[in-house]
Amino acid sequence: MEFGVFTLAQQRNYKQSSKEVIDNSVEQTVLAEQAGFDAAWYAEHHFNNYSLSPSPLMTVAHCAGKTSKIRLGSAVCILPLYHPARFLAEVGFVDTVSNGRLELGIGSGYQEFEFERFGTNLAEAGPMFQEYMDLIPLALKEHIFEYHGKYLDIPPSSISVRCVQDPMPPIWVTTGNPKVRERAMKEGHNLFVTVLHGDLDAIRGLRDKLQDSADAAGTNLDDTKVGFLRCGYASDNKSEIESYLDSARFARRLSESLRDRRQQTDDGYLMQEVPLNKEMSLDEMAANLPVGSVNQVIDRMLAEIEILKPKHIALQTQLGDFDQKTMLKQIELWGDTIIPAIKKALGTETVTAKAVNA
Repeated sequence: MEFGVFTLAQQRNYKQSSKEVIDNSVEQTVLAEQAGFDAAWYAEHHFNNYSLSPSPLMTVAHCAGKTSKIRLGSAVCILPLYHPARFLAEVGFVDTVSNGRLELGIGSGYQEFEFERFGTNLAEAGPMFQEYMDLIPLALKEHIFEYHGKYLDIPPSSISVRCVQDPMPPIWVTTGNPKVRERAMKEGHNLFVTVLHGDLDAIRGLRDKLQDSADAAGTNLDDTKVGFLRCGYASDNKSEIESYLDSARFARRLSESLRDRRQQTDDGYLMQEVPLNKEMSLDEMAANLPVGSVNQVIDRMLAEIEILKPKHIALQTQLGDFDQKTMLKQIELWGDTIIPAIKKALGTETVTAKAVNA
């Protein structure tokens, strides 16, 4: 079982500058390595305060110079927003400067707000992403490659800075499309999944979907490395937990408004935080998520792992305007206490799935 930190790099208000938000991302990465986390993941979004992470590959390259062993990943590169030749060249470069620590997460995107500003059609994102799935292994494995598709067209070319990882970095696919999920399984790629703030039943439903995809692909689901993006927070301080959950709810509000194309701003940048039509209370979120005392979080995580059977847990650590010093202490707590306890339980005894009231 591996654990990572996932940073959205959000700016909830103008009390934080963009530099402070980015500095916090880097600081969390450095501490996550010290705390024993296996990976740090960086999102990609553009042009508003939902996420101040426009280039996960650039962030990986920067954080590679601040760390020495933690794996560094994109979660995810929104491929239809890239020029393919530049993307491929930068993958080789980033894997090189990180000394082979790149985890390459890829996705097709979902926010039309971003696509409009890149002059790209969201309706074509799916088939364009499929062409990228053709292209990436071809380009990274072969010395000379060429590709001619409907959307991507590259004459005979060679990536000058080759990946350190042979033949290429691990690829993580994030998708809601069952056919793409099946293809990823067939081709041996990893999957990044989430149920957002869903409960154990939602996790069971996700596991069933993954099993259906594996059956359709003719593969063994246990052979696919699954990463699970999850909110979690351990504390006996109720106000701390509520602050974390409130920041997680903020992220969900902005994400869904962007997905549904109903985002609003007062100044053209900072998005209004509008409650969702069907929104969980903080108490409902707490009941669904691994939050609460250290023991509650450990037990709940073990129950979720027993159901989904992921091989990687990515903990959301940079949400909304949650206090940075408090989050740094949380990262240390996971590294010192929670992760070792989970790994010990998984390695020495049969885990029984049980619902734990958080």
